[in-house]
Amino acid sequence: MANPIWIMTSAFDQLNLEQTIEKASEIGVQGLDLCVFRKDGTRDDFVATHLDYENFGPEQAKKLISQFNGAKLRLSIGAFENLIGGDPEQRIKNQNHLLRLIRMAYLLGGDENDVKVGTFVGYNHELGNQEGGFEKNLLEYQKIFGPIIRYANSLGVTVLYENCPMEGWRSSGHFGTFNNLTGILAARKIMYDLVPETNHGEIYDPSHDIWQHTDPVSVIKNTDMNRLKRIHVKSTRNNPDPFWGNMYPMQEVRPEWAEKLKITSSTNPWDRHHYEATLPGFGLGDSMDWRAFVNVLKEKKFTGPFEIENEAVLSKQTGKMGAIVQGCKAAVQNLAPLLYELGEDGWQYPESEYMPLLEVNRQDVPLMTMDKL
Repeated sequence: MANPIWIMTSAFDQLNLEQTIEKASEIGVQGLDLCVFRKDGTRDDFVATHLDYENFGPEQAKKLISQFNGAKLRLSIGAFENLIGGDPEQRIKNQNHLLRLIRMAYLLGGDENDVKVGTFVGYNHELGNQEGGFEKNLLEYQKIFGPIIRYANSLGVTVLYENCPMEGWRSSGHFGTFNNLTGILAARKIMYDLVPETNHGEIYDPSHDIWQHTDPVSVIKNTDMNRLKRIHVKSTRNNPDPFWGNMYPMQEVRPEWAEKLKITSSTNPWDRHHYEATLPGFGLGDSMDWRAFVNVLKEKKFTGPFEIENEAVLSKQTGKMGAIVQGCKAAVQNLAPLLYELGEDGWQYPESEYMPLLEVNRQDVPLMTMDKL
């Protein structure tokens, strides 16, 4: 099977769903990972809400399946927040929102239609600051996510964790930048042992490991392929800093010290690891060997989608729709020779591989919340 290329819709927060589908057709992808963030959430970076989650039932699911089949697109859904730490009130809202998305995925066919639910786990720093804090976070994950995963399993839905450490989620005044438990492979391995159900797994984004000076090829070689369901297409160009090294994050120091001594200092929480977000094939080279990465995935028989997550400085961060679309097109063209067979029209996804979403007509289920779970 040829791997389809999808787009994560956070790049199109300026557009509604219909407009985003039009852009997907223009770019030439085979699916959309629909971002369905809380409208009252606390995140303001790379978020979008492309479905009306408050009024989603069986009829809306039928219409969405028909709409995507008409456009010859597949889909998944997701929202990425802190579910085990942070403000307790927001934490519960995030947990309940994930349960809402699991119900929506069920109505859309769940695993029958390969409609997965993407999420973060997050991190609890009150526990993490204690001795043994990493282990305590894993046990907190088990307590919170065990019931969530079992609920999803009862509905035939798979939950996927993305591996961004969310290094900018706390101010630069904090020493560490590990803010999402799934940011390292060791944690993910332990998580599957603590919650052994088979209906949870990974969206792997190699760019996060690149700035951690970890080889994504080695990560894939040590990954349980039964857990790997999606690959994020996003690149990183590392820019080493002589003042802080490459092991620890840059710290925030007094501006007058930095100016007097001509040293770098963190000016915002997201600038601490000396890298630039890029897209493969668009404007800048990156610090990753995409051919080696795709080859190891082929060797391990990965058949899932490659999802373009456009956060690139030269594309999404310009705020210009033309540059956003251009960056996505470049990523598709860059990946095509690595993923597809050569034909008369060049390297292209074979149309014969497309399979429409099943019209499942699921019976409704009541909305689940954590207090009921």
